Amino acid sequence: MGRMVDATSDFALLGGLKALARQLAEEIDACDDQKLIAGLARQYRETMTQIDSLGDGLNDDDEIAAIILRNRQSGTD
Repeated sequence: MGRMVDATSDFALLGGLKALARQLAEEIDACDDQKLIAGLARQYRETMTQIDSLGDGLNDDDEIAAIILRNRQSGTD
């Protein structure tokens, strides 16, 4: 029964992380301050890494996530 609770928690966490990623992407798009963009991008990258670690993968329509994935793959080559 413990695994069912874990799966439910993972599902709730995944939903929250996706919502956070959407909000961060909107803030990055609207931001004009380069110093703030760097922090937002870092937080977005960490959020996408957490989403990926939960097994959902990266969204192909997400340009920022695609860049992160491409950089991650080139770092392992």
